[in-house]
Amino acid sequence: MDSPEMIDLPDPAATQALGRRIAAALRPGDVVALTGGLGAGKTTLARAILAALGHEGEVPSPTFTIVETYDPPATRLPVVHADFYRLNHPDEAQEIGLDDYRYGAALIAEWPDHAGGFGHEPACLAIDLQIGDGTRQALVRPGKDWLGRWA
Repeated sequence: MDSPEMIDLPDPAATQALGRRIAAALRPGDVVALTGGLGAGKTTLARAILAALGHEGEVPSPTFTIVETYDPPATRLPVVHADFYRLNHPDEAQEIGLDDYRYGAALIAEWPDHAGGFGHEPACLAIDLQIGDGTRQALVRPGKDWLGRWA
C-alpha cells in the first residue's frame, strides 16, 4: 500500500465528500475496508458512498443481516455492503457465500478483520476511522490498484 492520507471529518458534509470521492473511483472488484471502534462512523461513510453511487432512500445497517446488496440501476455498479462484526471466525465469511456476493461487485466491508481482512488485496482501499477529543479523522491507505485513482 502507498503512504496513508489523513482526512479530517469535522462534520457530516466532510463525510459525504469523502463518500463521493470514493464512489467516483470505485470499480467492481474493489474493497473499501472500514475499520474503527463502535460509533466511529463506518456505517455513515458506507451510506455516503452508496448515496454517491446513486442509491436513494434507506440504507439499513447490515449488522444483523451481515450482507446487503445494491444493484444497478439503483447504483452505478453492483455493491455489497457487509458488516462482519458478528462473525466469530473468518471461515464464516466463506460459509455465507461472500465470494458469490462479491463476484462483479464492489465490497464495502465493516469490521473486515472479522472476515480475515482484505488489506492484502491490491484493490483494497483501507480506511481507519478515528475519534478523539472532539475530532473525527479517516486514515486512508490505498492498495496498489487504487494508486492511480486516489490522487
